[in-house]
Amino acid sequence: MRLSRRETLALGLGGLAVLTLPLPANAAADEAIAAFTGGAAIGTGGISLTAPEIAENGNTVPVSVDAPGAASIMLVATGNPEPAVATFNFGPAAGSQMAATRIRLAKTQDVVAIAKMADGSFVQTSATVKVTIGGCGG
Repeated sequence: MRLSRRETLALGLGGLAVLTLPLPANAAADEAIAAFTGGAAIGTGGISLTAPEIAENGNTVPVSVDAPGAASIMLVATGNPEPAVATFNFGPAAGSQMAATRIRLAKTQDVVAIAKMADGSFVQTSATVKVTIGGCGG
């Protein structure tokens, strides 16, 4: 089979276009969650996440998470280039297992909170935040 120069150029540009497509953001988020949980099953309940429904600016989105009895809590922004946002660890002298921070969101996406409870189980909750102006270079 012989290809003309035009066909070869089109084939090469098509292959280059496929290589430059971004990987799905959820795959990176799933990997971060799996690394935190060690692949354990994740339940629901026992954790609450407070985030705005609409964030006018993705540079500073206030988020708070509360999980009584948690040993650590991880925040994941599923649509960010680097999805693992923060991990909070609580020692035995912690008065409460609650954290509040401001995070940066690139676009409209889900924010997921996963808590490792004192008994070794994991629970999660999520909230969708609509971003009008992206915070990660958008």
